[in-house]
Amino acid sequence: MTRRDLGKIAVGTAALLPKRQARAAAAKYTGALDGFEDKVKAAGFDPVLITKQLHDAAPLRLTFDAQTRRQAEQWQKKLRAKLTELLGGFPEKRSPLEPQTLEVREFPGYRREKFVIQSRPGFYVLGYLLTPKSSSTPHATVVCVPGHGRGVDDIVAIDEKGQDRTDKAGYQHDFAIQVVEHGMAAVAIEPMAFGCRRDPVTKSKGLGNSACQPSAGGLLLLGQTMIGWRVYDVMRTIDWIESRKELDAARVGCMGISGGGTCTLFSAALEPRIRAAMVSGYLNTFRECIMSVSHCIDNYVPGILNWAEQYDVAGLIAPRPLFAESGERDDIFPIAASRESFTRVQKIYAVFDAAANTEQETFDGPHSFWGKRGLPFMAKHLA
Repeated sequence: MTRRDLGKIAVGTAALLPKRQARAAAAKYTGALDGFEDKVKAAGFDPVLITKQLHDAAPLRLTFDAQTRRQAEQWQKKLRAKLTELLGGFPEKRSPLEPQTLEVREFPGYRREKFVIQSRPGFYVLGYLLTPKSSSTPHATVVCVPGHGRGVDDIVAIDEKGQDRTDKAGYQHDFAIQVVEHGMAAVAIEPMAFGCRRDPVTKSKGLGNSACQPSAGGLLLLGQTMIGWRVYDVMRTIDWIESRKELDAARVGCMGISGGGTCTLFSAALEPRIRAAMVSGYLNTFRECIMSVSHCIDNYVPGILNWAEQYDVAGLIAPRPLFAESGERDDIFPIAASRESFTRVQKIYAVFDAAANTEQETFDGPHSFWGKRGLPFMAKHLA
């Protein structure tokens, strides 16, 4: 072979390189099974699919199957006890609240008080009490729990610089302010691991970073859960409401969006002093949301699917009023599962002969607070 022939081969090979590189780029490497798909069962390597299969075989030993109200009440008693155990339990003795008012400010339509209470020994909750100037005391009162974000500032009209705002920005739309606009008092609390209730390392990363990962993970190592701690904070907040003469402790509701919806659902399920609940952007099934989409660690309750699904937890609120709302374009709580879950909740309310006490609204929107029917629902049932 001559040098000229070798040169021709080299030129031809060089011409092919870009084409080969283009083909290689098109066939992006995805893992060690590339090219072996016909030799293995791909489904056996999908962990989400496997956990869904486990869900479908889960015993759900205390899922609702009562036929009469008496049977339903007995079911609620058993599931409440088991759910309390799964959440890690609650303290047998409640510590002094040691309430402290930090600031009081007047706004055109309401008065805002910033306060602190002790939930557990040495463990504190910050909150805002918003009381409307348009209604007489004692006020019907709604405990308001924000979802993931900056914490309680996101629902009481405080912007990223700590300044007042009026535009109801963000996906939570300052819903505590909307509660006041509907004539009820709002007690908006800072959830554990958000806002001022974070460790210094997390705080250094910015306002929108939560401390859920280290704190919820730490609680799981101790056999406890973040949901359990947040529910107990709601219980202690109601203890504080009972101490305030301008608030009507017999007319207390609870409301939350997203992670705040989680807290609302579990709190209303376990705290009978909550007379009405509004769950925004949460009611679904564990199978289609928590097991199928990447969620914060604060959503997980070890072993719960051995006993119940999410609609069973919601059924513990019956026959007290429950409103659920969901965005039809919510990409973390799929709308089909929200509708399915609510249908099951309706069946539980029907056994209690309380079908009129539960409603659902779906709206053309993403994962966000809506409130068009939910806020009037709460105002009606807390009147």
